[in-house]
Amino acid sequence: MTVNDDSGMMYHIHCKKGDVGRYVLLPGDPFRTDIIAGYLDDARLVAHNREHKTWTGTLNGEPVSVTSTGMGCPSAAIAVEELIRCGADTFIRVGTAGRVCERSQDERWHGVINTAAVRDEGTTLQYIPLAYPAVADRYVVQALASAACELGYEFLEGITQSKDSFYGETEPETMPNENYLRDRWQAWQRGNVVSSEMESAAIFIISSIRGCRASSIMAFKEIEAAIEVACLAVRKLIKLDSTATTADQTKGIDNDKD
Repeated sequence: MTVNDDSGMMYHIHCKKGDVGRYVLLPGDPFRTDIIAGYLDDARLVAHNREHKTWTGTLNGEPVSVTSTGMGCPSAAIAVEELIRCGADTFIRVGTAGRVCERSQDERWHGVINTAAVRDEGTTLQYIPLAYPAVADRYVVQALASAACELGYEFLEGITQSKDSFYGETEPETMPNENYLRDRWQAWQRGNVVSSEMESAAIFIISSIRGCRASSIMAFKEIEAAIEVACLAVRKLIKLDSTATTADQTKGIDNDKD
């Protein structure tokens, strides 16, 4: 069951077509939507059901929404599926992450812009075999990188690990399969995985198979820097989407100044 009634209201997020913009920022925390909504023009609260809280406002005159996914890939997948049914097609996950590889430990980094995700979770296996990659959209990544540079923030670009168990990472010694967890963590470190969080893989996989676009920007430090970058990136994507050709799009992101 995906709708509540004949109006087309989505069962979990309590939104319908016309309630959200095509561009959606995706924090995990419902309370964080209130903060992000403050960066939008004329934001209004659309719905709040369970862990999913949605505001819609505008940037550059274009409708833009922010919806909380809750924690983990299962609830993030529900939110993205229902947002797509409401007309959204461009997603930027905005949140916090842990550092993984040696390169990410440098304190100058504000966080990471994710180009792909390790599918170390179970939700996406319900969609497509593990051999299918969880990759971000290159234009969304480019918009985020350009926005970070313009704002003077230092964000790494790289791969994140999306996992199901927070305490499996932070307290592996309490788990019966401690050795398994530690071996895998060492593999991610040696493989230059830069961050660890719990939602990006589902957002990337669903966006890819549904013909949508997504990336994620994760803060190691202050979340405000990631929010600023994400909002400026959306402004850049709005301008990008108004151009005619792929060549113009790529050039447009690099040369755009807000």
